[in-house]
Amino acid sequence: MGIMNIFRGQFIDIIEWADENPSVLVHRFDRLNHEIKTGAKLIVRPGQMAVFVNEGKVADHFEPGTYTLTTKNLPILTTLLSLPYNFESCHKAEVYFIRTTEQLNRLWGTPTPVMMRDPDFNMLRLRAHGNYSYRVGLTNDMITRFAGARAEFRCEEIENQMSLRLVSVLSDTLGELKIPALDLAANYVEIGDEMLKRMTPIMNGMGFELMSFTVGNISLPDNVNEEIDKRSGLGAFNGVMGQYTQKQAADAMRDMANNPGGGGNMMGMMFGAQMGQTMSALNNQTMQQPQQQPQAAAVPPPIPAEPTYFLAINGQRQGPFTIAALQQEILAGRCNGETLVWTAGMAKWQAAKTVAALASLLGQVPPPPPLP
Repeated sequence: MGIMNIFRGQFIDIIEWADENPSVLVHRFDRLNHEIKTGAKLIVRPGQMAVFVNEGKVADHFEPGTYTLTTKNLPILTTLLSLPYNFESCHKAEVYFIRTTEQLNRLWGTPTPVMMRDPDFNMLRLRAHGNYSYRVGLTNDMITRFAGARAEFRCEEIENQMSLRLVSVLSDTLGELKIPALDLAANYVEIGDEMLKRMTPIMNGMGFELMSFTVGNISLPDNVNEEIDKRSGLGAFNGVMGQYTQKQAADAMRDMANNPGGGGNMMGMMFGAQMGQTMSALNNQTMQQPQQQPQAAAVPPPIPAEPTYFLAINGQRQGPFTIAALQQEILAGRCNGETLVWTAGMAKWQAAKTVAALASLLGQVPPPPPLP
């Protein structure tokens, strides 16, 4: 050893780690012959911890702050290394700085699909990804397990192992939770919380503290996504078709009401009969089904519609006329007992005097006035 190296080792009395490379988790402070001078200044910045190691064993550690190293604040190391002071330090040990800040947004993912049983789709292959965060723990065996004799230990050297453990635990978690594939997206938070609980003791055993675990996405195979799209599309189609049919029926009835003459009336009656048969079938089907809900309060039937009549006048069909309107036609002389009439339920046109419902109206017509 040259004389200058000896003096350089004695007069450098500040021990610190100023490197801010976030990927470095553990850094060994390089000191000539690992000599620590009595009275040296130790500077531990926020987010760091300094560890003194003697022959692979942690002797002392320091939280953030500035320290003057003496036998008072290095009691363990002093006991281990009591040497005479003569151009050599009374403390001889390795100093490691550990980054204790949280390592954010560390990505994880399934390199191969994870198999899962599903009640709707039987067997599924799922892919998942997300992120997590961790920090170096304060366990004494972390230095000896991972750093060893190296000057630096980086996060990528341990994160591959972490990711493999995460995927393994995720497979067990999904299998035990038994969440259906259609409900996975609604349970990302619950799955993340369960993973955090299960991975915490595993990470602690490795010398790290798991701070958070997030599930970003769990994707299904393409064929399963297509099947889900078909099912959702079919449900939407059924709902839309039901609304469309109701709208068409309402439009047809409105058009018939606005066009009482012509063939629309006959079509309207046929449509009404068909609708009646459909509603009757639906009601019968409903009555045959077991009653699962409490019966609603009785509702009176709708008020029956007033009958209307058509008249054949001069070879033309006129109408329809209500009873009140037909009475006005009789009083005006445009309808008499011989006038042919027709209403729903009649097989053919009949003379008005042969229809019982109109006989009373015909009898109300006053006789002609007397001759002067």
